[in-house]
Amino acid sequence: MTKQMTNDANSVAVAVWLGRFEQALAAADAKALEDLFIPGADWRDVVAFTWDMQSTLGAAQLAGRLVKTAATIKPHSFAIAPDRTPPQATVRAGDRVIEGFFSFETSTGHGLGVVRLDLEEGEGKKARTLLTTLQEISGHEEQLGARRPHGPAYSRDFGGKNWLDLRDEELLYTDRSPQVLIVGAGQAGLTVAARLRAIGVDALIVDKHPRVGDVWRKRYHSLVLHNEVWVAHMPYLPFPETWPVYVPKDKMGNWFESYAEIMELNVWTGTEFLSGNYDDPSGRWTVKLRRADGTERELSPQHIIMANGGVSGVPNLPKLPGLDDFKGQVMHSSRYTSGSEFANRKALVIGTGTSGHDVAQDLHGLGSEATIVQRNSTTVVNLEPSAIMVYEIYSKGLPTEDCDLISAANTLPTFVKSNRVMAQKMLEADKELLDRLHAVGFRTDIGEDGTGFHLKYNRRGGGYYLNVGASDLIADKEIGLLQADQIERFVSEGIELKDGSRKALDLVVLATGYRNQQHEVRILFGDAVAERIGPVWGFDDGGEMRNVWRPTAQKGLWFHAGSLAACRANSKYLAVQLKAALEGIHPQYKQ
Repeated sequence: MTKQMTNDANSVAVAVWLGRFEQALAAADAKALEDLFIPGADWRDVVAFTWDMQSTLGAAQLAGRLVKTAATIKPHSFAIAPDRTPPQATVRAGDRVIEGFFSFETSTGHGLGVVRLDLEEGEGKKARTLLTTLQEISGHEEQLGARRPHGPAYSRDFGGKNWLDLRDEELLYTDRSPQVLIVGAGQAGLTVAARLRAIGVDALIVDKHPRVGDVWRKRYHSLVLHNEVWVAHMPYLPFPETWPVYVPKDKMGNWFESYAEIMELNVWTGTEFLSGNYDDPSGRWTVKLRRADGTERELSPQHIIMANGGVSGVPNLPKLPGLDDFKGQVMHSSRYTSGSEFANRKALVIGTGTSGHDVAQDLHGLGSEATIVQRNSTTVVNLEPSAIMVYEIYSKGLPTEDCDLISAANTLPTFVKSNRVMAQKMLEADKELLDRLHAVGFRTDIGEDGTGFHLKYNRRGGGYYLNVGASDLIADKEIGLLQADQIERFVSEGIELKDGSRKALDLVVLATGYRNQQHEVRILFGDAVAERIGPVWGFDDGGEMRNVWRPTAQKGLWFHAGSLAACRANSKYLAVQLKAALEGIHPQYKQ
């Protein structure tokens, strides 16, 4: 059979399945829907059917939920998606499937989805996985291509205001409040602001730093992204083809600043978010801000997006015995920019996550005598070839948007299954490094349930290191290693060990992670709001991320966080939900 014939057969299989699926939905026939799926199938819906991110496991369960939700949203016009990767045979999480992208319509808007058909012999292939996503709201589509902006700001108005005049006025917010206030101008804030502007939502970003991009510039001197550049594109404006595979922090910071200008995003830098109080009757927040000149402003947005670090927000500063007696310098890793002032001196780094390793390596490179303290077992993988396996699909030549959909189709059980497979491959690839680390007493693991570092990131935001050299230095004893239980206490000149010996220090860096963003919510919005929403980040009982990219228990409060890839992909769904809320379409915000 030729490749063309195989491709045609795959397309036919997907088209036939979609036809039967639409017919069963229209008839509200749960039994017919169940028969379209293998018994252990799963369905992940992103906003399209449920106005939330929800995963449903099992053919009978998903068929019942499909019937129930379809009665409200009236899905129709299911077809193989044009301008997307054609249906193809592939392997996902160890299973051979035919994977196809499809489009559909609902009473609300335009959707895209992914179906994976089990590659069994014979006719009537059944689905193993189904993804449905809402991409746009009808009448409020992204202003792209033929719908790109036009009007007064882009017209020749001789003697009148030009584009710059109107932009300057827009940024002042003298006669209005933004519909959406975004706290943080990192990748989370910028990506969702760009998505919102493209669908006509007035959004203002506030950031405490003097310049957009400082969230990257002000990090430690040697920082370079661990994700490959083709994984990290931002909406509407991919990185240039000439860019390096791994982007240096200052280059990324400059890109953020340029991105905000090019995408015409409204940003107030040097601005601190002080507090917010929500008024249920009006459906608005009262927000207090402190500008760079010390003056305070009060705004009344309908929605607030916390985009200032769902994974890494308020530093965690543990109480360590005797640390108050230490006469040297103590800092959290978030404040560490360069160890140049500690060159040729003695430093202790507490914590063996990414920041701990990077700070220790930076200090070592500057000639410091650096020792790292391990508190818990750590997942360690080499950046290449191991760590990049997680985003391997993005290097296969598929469009970024298709890769995002393929990734979104994974429910937690599928995510766990695929990461277990990858974790075993990583163990094999990194065996020599791990053996060397074990030989000097460094403790490693492969994550909860044997799922490796990526699930650790999604569950807790840390506990791993992607090796770019520090592990080799530890294994070679170039960077010293102590286990936390070897330390008795801190003393004025350094630390005292359990064996009675002492080690002199000039610097202690606490690479001890961050508190859950619920803590920051408590500070900014009060105890009642913090208790109402609960923890931010990590999986909930349904296998979805808690409070991120989706409605929270507090009306008008949203969270956006994660890697550049996660922010790019999920900013679309967050923006669609916010637009639906502003238009009174979202069930939680109907008048």
